[in-house]
Amino acid sequence: MAVVELRFSALPEHVRTARLVAAAVARRAGVDEAVLDEVRLAVGEACSRAVGLHQISGITAPVKVALIEEEKQFSIEVGDEAPHAAPGGTPGAAQDGEAEIEEDEMGLAVISGLVDDVEVTTGQDGGRIRMTWPTTPPTAALV
Repeated sequence: MAVVELRFSALPEHVRTARLVAAAVARRAGVDEAVLDEVRLAVGEACSRAVGLHQISGITAPVKVALIEEEKQFSIEVGDEAPHAAPGGTPGAAQDGEAEIEEDEMGLAVISGLVDDVEVTTGQDGGRIRMTWPTTPPTAALV
């Protein structure tokens, strides 16, 4: 298993870099070329979500991205350190919390529409979105 780790300051301008790195590593891992745009968009949404959560919560820790190449699949994990509300709870003030939850749900809906295999985990210590795509083994060059 090969892993590339990326950490960046929770600033919107760094999301583009994360998208470019993710697409390059996905291509090398064997993700179908036709799916690379979806990889870029999904990573952009997940990273933008993490940046927003860090900024809203005043967290200065970096956003973490792990690009994981396994035998028949490629996964990307985007992690944040923002506390997430328990189901039915709202973080922060009620009005701000409702807007945050609505925006969070919209981002997760976009990611779910782009990626078939998505796993979201959240808690008081942060959250993680894991997105997985199938890979095809590289073809041997014809001699």
